[in-house]
Amino acid sequence: MAIIEREVEFAPGEAAELYHAVDQQDYIAIVAMTPDGRIPIVRQYRPALERFTWELPAGLAEKGEAAAETCKRELMEETGFPARAVYALGAYAPCTARLSNRVHSFFIETGERTEGRAAEAGIELKLVTPAELATLIRSGEFVLQLHIGTILLAGLRGHIDLAVFFAADGPTKTNYRSGASQ
Repeated sequence: MAIIEREVEFAPGEAAELYHAVDQQDYIAIVAMTPDGRIPIVRQYRPALERFTWELPAGLAEKGEAAAETCKRELMEETGFPARAVYALGAYAPCTARLSNRVHSFFIETGERTEGRAAEAGIELKLVTPAELATLIRSGEFVLQLHIGTILLAGLRGHIDLAVFFAADGPTKTNYRSGASQ
């Protein structure tokens, strides 16, 4: 990581303003689907929040490593599932105000879990249905906005059915033009 400092002059003759950002390696986030239709998520301690959180498998790309290769490696390390098919969902800015890196999002169809393969130390693996994942998001147990965005991308690209996130036990759909609930 490094701190970037930039002076920006928005108009000729105006005083320059000083801005700071964090420079770090690109990041990958994975929505994976097992052959039986479940999504692997991982629970780990996050010092910034001082608590354990449920997240998608993810990680920082290593220098010179292609994002798709990072994706396959991280999925295997964190879950023990091999990638059978990898679909890039796009690369986006995680925080346009403070971070200079990109988040590369992927959807993966996995193979069967490697027998005897334990998740990385400090990581708990859980397999959930899309409906169970929606419940974890609504309850606040799955809180990483970048990963919620990756789930949305997987739905927008047709890899998962987002309708489960609007199930009867979830929030009502609202017609935002009229403000009326449906």
